[in-house]
Amino acid sequence: MSVKEATKTVPAPVPATPEPPRPAKGERAWDEAPRWQIYLPLGIYLIFTLVPFYWILLFSLRPAGSTSLVPWPMTFDHFEKVWTERSFGTYFTNSVLVGVATLIMTTLVALAGGYALARFDFKVKRAFMLGLLCSQFVPGALLLVPLFEIFAELQMINSLGSVILAETVFQLPLSMILISNFIKNVPYSLEEAAWVDGCNRMTAFRIVVLPLLRPGLIAVGSFAFVHSWNHFLFALMFLNNQDKQTIPVGLNSLMSADSVDLGALAAGGIIAAVPVVIVFAFIQKWLITGFSAGAVKG
Repeated sequence: MSVKEATKTVPAPVPATPEPPRPAKGERAWDEAPRWQIYLPLGIYLIFTLVPFYWILLFSLRPAGSTSLVPWPMTFDHFEKVWTERSFGTYFTNSVLVGVATLIMTTLVALAGGYALARFDFKVKRAFMLGLLCSQFVPGALLLVPLFEIFAELQMINSLGSVILAETVFQLPLSMILISNFIKNVPYSLEEAAWVDGCNRMTAFRIVVLPLLRPGLIAVGSFAFVHSWNHFLFALMFLNNQDKQTIPVGLNSLMSADSVDLGALAAGGIIAAVPVVIVFAFIQKWLITGFSAGAVKG
């Protein structure tokens, strides 16, 4: 083969594409949005979000009758009033009991049901999943009468157990779907490897799968806790005695047809909001991870 033919068969090297010049320090790239286009809408959103919270904090800390826009002189009389005179200490304890019990029951049942949906195939699986999804469109107010009749037959009216059971039932469909999708993202080969090593299904699930479900369990549990903490309807219908009521019902009792104690109402709102804010501040990382992983099919 001649040199001419050899040069025809060998393709010429493609010259490397030069990298675009990097902007100097302090300069903005041509495709980068100006900073004001980012910070302006974020600032407007932050104002609309924080102003109501500041207004509640203002009413709860300034003296009664004051019209100052700054809570000074600062007073905690409204908090003392709602905590002692308005029985908010009892309401707070009842809400904690309902929230924690709902969290535990919802998480355990959703974990078992979600594993069954993720790992087993049965004839009515699609119909069951469709039923779970359709149940989310049914408002709780439509089921108050039959639930009241059921709890009356079980002698559970005016018991925190009735609210816990109702909250758990209404949280289970979404929680089960999220847990099942999260379990699907865990490779099935990990469980099979544990079976080969001599573990049964329960042991393999506890050792291999359960530690990987921490973000999903935190997301489901926190969602159940916050919903039961803020839910007003079930506590109003199923609890009659004042010593059994929860914080949402207690807040409603601060408003009457004739007048509203704004200072006490604002202090009660702060008491109701602080625990939820603290919980979300600690679990934010796992909450975002859990909902993003459980919202897609693995």
